[in-house]
Amino acid sequence: MIGEFLHTEQFKVVNSFEELIKAEFREEINAFCWERNLAGDFKEVVSKLKLKEDVTDVSIEDLLNLCLSVNGSIAREQIINDLTLLTDLGALPVLNLIKAYPRDQEFDFISTDVYSFHVDRSPVSTDTFLCTYHGAAGDIIPNNQVEQKILIPEIRQKLKDLHDGAETEFEDFLKENYFDMHYQLKTGSTPVSLGIGNLWRLAVDRPGQQVLPCVHRAPLENDGEYRLLLIC
Repeated sequence: MIGEFLHTEQFKVVNSFEELIKAEFREEINAFCWERNLAGDFKEVVSKLKLKEDVTDVSIEDLLNLCLSVNGSIAREQIINDLTLLTDLGALPVLNLIKAYPRDQEFDFISTDVYSFHVDRSPVSTDTFLCTYHGAAGDIIPNNQVEQKILIPEIRQKLKDLHDGAETEFEDFLKENYFDMHYQLKTGSTPVSLGIGNLWRLAVDRPGQQVLPCVHRAPLENDGEYRLLLIC
C-alpha cells in the first residue's frame, strides 16, 4: 500500500476524490494521493485498444467501442468515471496508451525528457493529476532528496559553453530550454512509486504557488507491455 511508503512529510494520502481536490498544498506538502485498489480487468482494456503512435490518445468513444468482458467493463467504467470527475472539475484529462515516450538524446550530459526527474510548469493556476491503470508506474521524490541539474557545477559549465549569448541572458536560456525543470537524485535518495490505480494530485511550478513543485518522472516501460495513463 502506498501509505506504508509515505515516510516523508511531503506526500499525503486522502480517502476520496473530494478530499483530493480540497486538500491544500502547504509548508512541505506538495503531493496528495487518493489511494485505491480498483476492481476490473485493465489489462483486457489495454489489449483491446489500438496503438496508433508510441503515445496514443484514447477517447471515451474509443473505450465505449470496445467489446469487453464483465471485468473489462468494470475497468472501463472506472476510467470513464475518473475522466468525468476531472472534466467536471474544469480540468482537461487525457487518457494515453503508451508504448514509449520520445527520448532526449541531444546532449550526453543532461536529459530533458519525462524519464528524467522533473517538475511541471504552467502559466496558469493548475495542478497535475496522474493515474496509472496498467503497466509500469512512475515515481515521485522529496525535494530535499534531489538537486537541480543546472546547479551541478560540471553540468552548469557545459550549459554555459552551449549558451550562445550574453551572460545576462543565461538564466532565460535555461528556462526556455526547460533545463531548469530537471533534477538529479542525491546519494541515498528514495523515490516513491505512484502505484497502480491511485489518483495523484501534484503541485506545479505556477504563478502564486505556495509550495515547491513536486518532482516526478515517468518509468521505463516493461518489455512488451503498454501503459495506460490518465494525466492532466
